[in-house]
Amino acid sequence: MKYLRQFGIILAVTCAGEVMKYFIPLPIPGSIYGLILMFVLLLTKVIKVDHVKETGEFLIEIMPLMFIPAGVGLITSWSQLQSFLVPLLVITVVSTFVVMIVTGKVTDFLISKKEG
Repeated sequence: MKYLRQFGIILAVTCAGEVMKYFIPLPIPGSIYGLILMFVLLLTKVIKVDHVKETGEFLIEIMPLMFIPAGVGLITSWSQLQSFLVPLLVITVVSTFVVMIVTGKVTDFLISKKEG
């Protein structure tokens, strides 16, 4: 029953994010609103980490399974993707390195600020 309650909390926050998408006219997916909402609720301790920890860990463990439909979609669309494969690969590689660099810099900044 505990896991069902934890999953219900996560699902409710996700649904609230989807609802927020319709009221806030920005080009941001509802799932991102849900993540931000969950972050704020955890930060303000409205929702305690213990209330969602086990189910959150389980969802992270099965996350690779969620990428299978996207991979199958890419395979079925291969003929359409071939025409712009090189630009797509360049964008993917460059954006990956940018994210890695920015993440490293932000982490260094936060660690130095904490040690401070």
